[in-house]
Amino acid sequence: MTLSNSYFYKQKHNIKKILGIKSKIIYINLHKLYKYIQEVNEMSEENIVYIGNKPVMNYVLAVVTQMNTGTTEVILKARGRAISRAVDVAEIVRNRFIPDLDVQTIDICTEEIVGNDGVTTNVSTIEIHLIKDD
Repeated sequence: MTLSNSYFYKQKHNIKKILGIKSKIIYINLHKLYKYIQEVNEMSEENIVYIGNKPVMNYVLAVVTQMNTGTTEVILKARGRAISRAVDVAEIVRNRFIPDLDVQTIDICTEEIVGNDGVTTNVSTIEIHLIKDD
């Protein structure tokens, strides 16, 4: 969701009509809240690569691109059959593209997923935290 400053300018005038003099304070707080939410969303999702059914090199490219933009940490997340693909991505990036990349932690767990028919199924998950040494 991207909102421009003109959106807030219009909202400021709408609020000013309704509330009068206090609208400037509300506008400033609304703008600060929007910027904070945008920063949190970017920080929480920008360094995570979800591994799925695409070819391994697509995910390798995503990790290398993240690292080249200045990110020092990338998290690979995968479930089920994609776990081996996530390990492949981590090893290809470490051995072929970014030799000073280290694996900080590997977290594994099991999630219970409830199907449409009400039956629960266990699915394994993995998170691989890659850190670039400076």
